[in-house]
Amino acid sequence: MPSTVKKKVVTKVRKKSNASGKPAARRPAPGTGTAKKRVENKRSFRHGPLSGIRIVDLTNVVMGPFATHILADMGADVIKVEAPEGDLMRKYKPMRNPGMSGNILNLHRNKRCIVLDLKNAVHRKALDRLIATADVFVHALRPQTIAALGYAYSRVRKLNPDIVYCGAYGFGAKGPYGDKAAYDDLIQAGGGLASLAERVTGTAAYVPSVVCDKLTGQAIAYAILAGIVQRQNGGGGQAIEVPMFETTVEFMLVEHMSGFSFKPPLGRAGFTRILERSRKPYRTKDGFACILPYSDRNWVDFFDFTGRTEFKGDPRYAKLADRVPNIDVLYRMIEGEAVKRTTEEWVRFCDSVSIPCMPVLGLEELPDDAHLKAVGMFQPTQHPSEGEYLDVRRAVSFGNTAYKTRRPAARLGEHTAEVLAEIGMSKKEIDGLVS
Repeated sequence: MPSTVKKKVVTKVRKKSNASGKPAARRPAPGTGTAKKRVENKRSFRHGPLSGIRIVDLTNVVMGPFATHILADMGADVIKVEAPEGDLMRKYKPMRNPGMSGNILNLHRNKRCIVLDLKNAVHRKALDRLIATADVFVHALRPQTIAALGYAYSRVRKLNPDIVYCGAYGFGAKGPYGDKAAYDDLIQAGGGLASLAERVTGTAAYVPSVVCDKLTGQAIAYAILAGIVQRQNGGGGQAIEVPMFETTVEFMLVEHMSGFSFKPPLGRAGFTRILERSRKPYRTKDGFACILPYSDRNWVDFFDFTGRTEFKGDPRYAKLADRVPNIDVLYRMIEGEAVKRTTEEWVRFCDSVSIPCMPVLGLEELPDDAHLKAVGMFQPTQHPSEGEYLDVRRAVSFGNTAYKTRRPAARLGEHTAEVLAEIGMSKKEIDGLVS
């Protein structure tokens, strides 16, 4: 047999480059190099996992500020840049002092606030210098507006090539709505949310919360985090677009695509159980409660407790897939049974057999809830200018960093001189800006 000759194969390794064209830094193996230093130097993360990350924040009202609120609570140095008239949220009553609405005391905590008039060339130069020191730049202005001010991505990356740039828009810039104004009510209407109320009650309605603003704020936060991770691993900076309309559409269709997912459709969009008219908090003897038998075992226990054993042998209600098309009958039955007992009685029974159940609590009742008290969700806190207020802690917990409100919500422009000094501006330059 002929002998087999093994050839030595030489593999050339290509060096990856980041967006700036420079070779990407190799990620250290766990427990070595930079990674080891970071693990050992836990004091550098004393404010949270984002300690040392600087974010320049040009957003206002709720959507963008909620995103940077999340990031600030995780330890980021968020520098909120406001126009001389301030964020609109500062003006909502009630308040104790001008510009310090109750809504901003939690939303703007752990941030620093500076005032710059971006119509003024000198102020724009100050912002340029600040951007050069930042890791992230985030704004919520329409594409044409931010470009006219001189802060489109094409220019910002010249100031800082590795910047993570996030544009939080109402609508994606490439679509025909790209320059349309966006508010939560508008997006609830156009994104399908308001129409669901019509399917249930016969009348389209808004959810009584700025839910689209807030869910988009969360999307902005996780998009920025992903951008930071890519950059930290050698991928360079980049532009990120987070549109409120598209984010809401994706959010709404998670469960509601249903048979509409198929081509041709196998049914209407909409999740049957969620759109059932009798799906609601039920009136009890003394209030309202969510009573939600869900699993097969839950329903058997509920039938036994209420004496409605006629349902137990009916195949229409035996398994989840069979119950869903007939859920209206079961929900109406729960409604009829709920009024026979107090809320406390329902909670006690349901908890004993692991049926999901909760009383309906008003917003003002939440601080007194036993669970929220136990986890320290609300803490009376002293603000240096606004006196005592109720601090709502970060819901997320990190094992290595306890939550702390390290900075109370700032007054308008409170940190202008401090921040400008940090970026190397002289006292004379600063005095010229703040005068």
